[in-house]
Amino acid sequence: MLILNANTVVLKKDLLFTYLSLHLVVLIYGFTAILGKLIEIPALELVWYRMMIAILTFFIYLKFRREAIAVPRRTLFYLFGVGLIIALHWVTFYGAIKLSNVSVTLGCFATTTLFTSFLEPFFFRRRINFLEVLIGWIIIIGIYLIFRFETRYSLGIAVALLSSFLAGLFTVLNKKLVAKYSAVQISFYEMIGGLIGLSLFITGSGRGIIAPYIIPSLSDLIYLIILATICTAFAHTMQVEVMKHLSAFTVTLTINLEPVYGIMMAFFIFGETERMTAGFYLGTLIILLSVIGFPLTKYYLKKRSIYINRID
Repeated sequence: MLILNANTVVLKKDLLFTYLSLHLVVLIYGFTAILGKLIEIPALELVWYRMMIAILTFFIYLKFRREAIAVPRRTLFYLFGVGLIIALHWVTFYGAIKLSNVSVTLGCFATTTLFTSFLEPFFFRRRINFLEVLIGWIIIIGIYLIFRFETRYSLGIAVALLSSFLAGLFTVLNKKLVAKYSAVQISFYEMIGGLIGLSLFITGSGRGIIAPYIIPSLSDLIYLIILATICTAFAHTMQVEVMKHLSAFTVTLTINLEPVYGIMMAFFIFGETERMTAGFYLGTLIILLSVIGFPLTKYYLKKRSIYINRID
């Protein structure tokens, strides 16, 4: 009996550590927006350096863990394509921060669930769920309120929504590969694809030949290393590890808190520049409640359906 109780205590401690690790991941994800505002170089160069450092980090990780690196050629080109979408997502994400601020960008970024709910049926040939449409309309109301009360940031809001759409797109496209390849392996090639695409664009636009002409300052370089290693490679790897012990539902629900953590950190770090109108906070609250309530409602309906079927 004593052994059983001891084991139970250990299991509870392990579970608590797993939950805390998950929230740390979400906190780190929210901090990427903070770094985006702190880094002074333009969004395009910011993403170029982030991807380059991330590639080196993922390569070292794969070699250290002795994991397979090679993938079939067809899969390789697919990953490169998704990598281009990720690069565009990051460029628009950091571009939105520089056009508006962290709060506006993260408030709009919460709409990724809306775009994913419509993109997933399209790519996986399934019918659109009525609940997804309803949640989508509620989120649109939240977006309208943000636009209505923050007209000074209209361009930043539009770019942030484009970034949110691209985030939903690459999430759905990645879903086809997660069962075959490790998350680190997928991310490694996607970073390479994104870096190649950005390099070609930078070279073609005359902004640089070997690398962007804009060389980061020492402070920017430190922030970029933190962004690429801790906020990209480390957080991504930790999320995969956490998903081994928690359900996908729990992980998804918790990650939806990223805008909350990010907006709170931005307010305490940047102060008045992140103070928004009451309409913005109302619109953001509607979006967040919809995003968090969506998986909760689906989970409840699924449980209820299983219970009714058992009774029948």
